[in-house]
Amino acid sequence: MRAELGALSLAAVTAFVGGAAAGRPPADVVATGIARPLQLALDREGRLVVLGPGSAGDAAGEIVRVPLDRGGSLDLSGAPRVRIPFARGPRPFSLGSLAVEPRSGDLFLGEENGSRIYRLSADAGLALYALGLHRLAGGGTLAFDGEGRLLVVDYADPSIDSPAERPGPPGFEWLRDEDYRGPLLLRLDLDPEVALPRDLERAAPLFPRGWGGRAGGGLLPRLISVAVAPTGAVFALGSMGQVFRVSSTGELEPLARLPLGQYQRISMVATPDGSVLVSGGFHIGRVFRVAPDGQVSTLAQDLADPEGIALDPAGRVYVAESALHRIVRLRLPPP
Repeated sequence: MRAELGALSLAAVTAFVGGAAAGRPPADVVATGIARPLQLALDREGRLVVLGPGSAGDAAGEIVRVPLDRGGSLDLSGAPRVRIPFARGPRPFSLGSLAVEPRSGDLFLGEENGSRIYRLSADAGLALYALGLHRLAGGGTLAFDGEGRLLVVDYADPSIDSPAERPGPPGFEWLRDEDYRGPLLLRLDLDPEVALPRDLERAAPLFPRGWGGRAGGGLLPRLISVAVAPTGAVFALGSMGQVFRVSSTGELEPLARLPLGQYQRISMVATPDGSVLVSGGFHIGRVFRVAPDGQVSTLAQDLADPEGIALDPAGRVYVAESALHRIVRLRLPPP
């Protein structure tokens, strides 16, 4: 009996592994040897910026830059890295979100489930840029638009906030009184005249601009990712797989719904034609394409924990396959 069970287990494992390998999409391995790559972005030199926790567990994050003009697969296990130490505080926070400021090329890094955003520049080094967020999740919670404004996805919850310490943004004092739990989408101008670090506790949000909580009887979706198209269109993703367009007035316009699943630590990128590419994360293992008309298709599947996603000017898609410690390039079919 035990022999039969052992044979059955081995057969099941073999079938599972073989099926996953057979179902893998055509993809090119761009780089290996990057411990748990989580977030991707392109810098001004056309290199891929990779953010991950590193392999030692003694830093808030590590940054590796991957040249994309060398061809073949690069082994970056010995490549130079920028190691970012843990910030001082009651407990250490790792860095889980990344965005590149298009004008300066500076990196903006967000704490995962924390309240602070950092700016990393080549000349000034690492500096605290903003604080006062409620809960900045990992994944695609930071993005820049074409005008150089920083979009930030935050989440307010009285159960994790102290009302005395977080009075809320101006005009939204009722958030505390109404027991508000929901998303805050901020859009920040990088005004050099504003003293740093910026205090975002009182920053007026782009969304919501109207109350949809207990008093109104509505339920606001929990936003977990944001992306901006070259056209300026802004897209947001809800934790239940809802994809929204964000209007210029801050309204959420439903665009599509992804297949049911657990959407956590999700990254997105928008293409020039107005499509949205969604990297599904550990629980989903797929990369979706949402067309401008809302049609959803699968660009890639059977990926090993797809995390960060980036798109180069030539239309090539890069995905951090975190469980395999590598970056792969996918072929983007014509729309």
